[in-house]
Amino acid sequence: MNCTSNTIIKKPDNLISKDQMVDVLTDLFLATGGKNIKNIHLQRNVNYYPLVYEKYQIDSTQFKESNFYYTSKIDEYDKILKRVDDRLKKLRKQFEDEKNVQDSIKRMKRDSLQMKKSRTIE
Repeated sequence: MNCTSNTIIKKPDNLISKDQMVDVLTDLFLATGGKNIKNIHLQRNVNYYPLVYEKYQIDSTQFKESNFYYTSKIDEYDKILKRVDDRLKKLRKQFEDEKNVQDSIKRMKRDSLQMKKSRTIE
């Protein structure tokens, strides 16, 4: 069953491609999530959206028009969001794997130091 909107939206002249829309939305979701995390300057609530737009050489109007167009085509937008979700899950797993490796290295260093100290005491 196809879900489609009854409203027909004219395709914008500067429509962002579906592939690039996946990229942009992924980065915008990451930017939203990063808003509450302190950056290297110890600042919170930084609006990273302009950086995302700059990265893809688009502006907020082009994004909004493209997003509005795709949301009017629910089946297409659903596919785009599925790809974004898959990508975010993959990034999360990659982050967790890297964190686990770093935690293992820290434990090994700590254990090694403890072994050296216990040998020194004996």
